[in-house]
Order: sequence, then structure tokens, then C-alpha cells
Amino acid sequence: MEANTRRVALTAVAPVAWGANYFVTHAFLPADHPVYGAALRALPAGLVLLAWCRRRPHGAWWGRSAVLGLLNVSVFFVLVFAASQLLPTSVASTVMAVSPLVMMLAAWLLVAERPSSAHLAGAVVGLGGVSLMLLGGADGISVPGVLASTAAVLVSAFGHILAKRWNTGAATGTGTGAAAAGGAGVLASTAWQLTAGGLLLLPVAVVVEGAPPPVSPSAFLAFCYVALVATALAFSVWFAGLRRLPAGTVGLIGLLNPVTGVLLGTVVAGEVLTGRQLGGLALVLVGVALGRPTAGTRPDRRLPTGTPAAPAAPHPGVRSGPGSGRST
Repeated sequence: MEANTRRVALTAVAPVAWGANYFVTHAFLPADHPVYGAALRALPAGLVLLAWCRRRPHGAWWGRSAVLGLLNVSVFFVLVFAASQLLPTSVASTVMAVSPLVMMLAAWLLVAERPSSAHLAGAVVGLGGVSLMLLGGADGISVPGVLASTAAVLVSAFGHILAKRWNTGAATGTGTGAAAAGGAGVLASTAWQLTAGGLLLLPVAVVVEGAPPPVSPSAFLAFCYVALVATALAFSVWFAGLRRLPAGTVGLIGLLNPVTGVLLGTVVAGEVLTGRQLGGLALVLVGVALGRPTAGTRPDRRLPTGTPAAPAAPHPGVRSGPGSGRST
């Protein structure tokens, strides 16, 4: 139980950092360079993590890193940047709270992980809170901004569960040939995704947006937060949580994203928080609590026929350490 509590607390760092990221992006980063903004968020974070874990992909993980980088980084970051600039902080982060139900569905389809009744109840309660927050929210909601946030939800849910499937298969020895041998720890897998996504974005930024935008001292500090805290740290703990906790639990922890965004928008940006939004926030927190794993909770995941239940021995080329992905 204590181990699960620690994992939940550590995973919660990610949505809190992402909720704050909406405000930082909206307030300090150049609004007319979303592709450069996404690239400058992803690539420095990926290079920092690569320097830390010092491991390169092997076998099928070269292609997998590119696919996950495209979904979880390139496309997702551009959509989030656009939503952050088009919507008030509270609304931008709140729309993303639909992700628990989307993530549960993706986990059921891709890794045969059935959502529990508690997870479904938490998602429904949380969505009720989200609805209250949106209905009583800020004026002038941008339809393109809401569409960007919704697309980001769909892309990230699919990409995160795909990462869970590939990492779980490698860690348990269910992959075959080079794919299983190339299995990655959390830090290494996250580093490869961020680096690949950033590299994919750079040529697009040059073609679409031309020269890089000028960066003021405040924008530089904002990029440092966005890259190091809201990306390198947040994605590392998020993927660690996805590997060790049920996807439903992790998705509900993500509801802390809109809570943080709404509170920051109110306290720092001067956005108005209505009584209806306060009620919505309370429901969101109840939804997170309903998804909290109990002692002995394990993902309800059916392994394919013929799959060994016990983890295979570590591949000789994979060392233990900060990036090994071993449970503690």
C-alpha cells in the first residue's frame, strides 16, 4: 500500500507540472511560433535525459521511438501549445480532463487492461466536475482552441498506451527477437521519444515558421521550466506511473492537470473562479480519489496465449540503474 501511495504521489507531479505549463506558455512564450515552441520544449528535455541515462535504442526501438516521439511529442506538443495560446489557462487544462475515459478505452483495446468499476466511477465523476467548470468558466472560449485540446487528448491517450504496451512487452519478455532485446527503461524510453519528437519538429519549424523567434530573458526562463520541469521530469514520472500502476489510476491522476490550471489561472492570471467551478473542482478531486489503487491492486491485463507470466531475465545489454525501469 505504501509503495502504491508513493507511486501515485510521484505520478501526480506530472499533471501538476502540466497544469502550470498552460499558464507559463500562455503568459511568457511567443504565441506565433507553436512549432518552434514545441521543438524547444522537446529537444532540450530529450538531450538532458539522454545525457543522464546514456543509452541508445536497439532493434525495433529505433522505429518505436520515432512513432512514439511523433505522437507523444511532435503532434501533442504543437496541439498543446496552440490550445494554451487560444484558450484561458483554466479552460485549456480543463478540456484535457476528458483523457481518463479515453485512456481507459485505449488501454482496454491495446493492452487488454479492463477498467475497474472504481475507475469508471471516478472518470464519470471527474467528467461531471469538468462539465461544471467549463459551463461556469471564462468568457470567449475559442472553438479552434477546444478542438486543439480535444485532439491532444486523443493523440496522447493512444501514444501513452502504445508506449505502455511496448514497454510492458519488453520488460516481461513477451516481445520477440530484437524488439524484446531492445526494451528500455523509463528514462531511456522517455529520452528517445523526446529527442525523436524534437528532431522531427525542427525541419517543420524552419519550413513553416522561418527563423526562430527572439527569446527574451523571461521567455528563456519559461522555456527552461517547460523543457526541464514540465517535460523531462513530468514525462519521466508519468511513464513510470504508466508502467507500474493501472492505466485507469494514472488517467484519473491526470485530472490534477485542470485543477492546477484553474487555480493558477485564478490566483496568478486573475481569471474569475465561480461557485460552479469550485463545485466542479471538488468533483474532480473525488474522481481522483476513487481511482486510488488499493493494497494488492494490479492491472487487469490478459496476456496473450503462450505468454510467460514471470519476467524474463534482463537482456545482457541492459544495465540496472536510474533508467532500468525496475520496480522498487
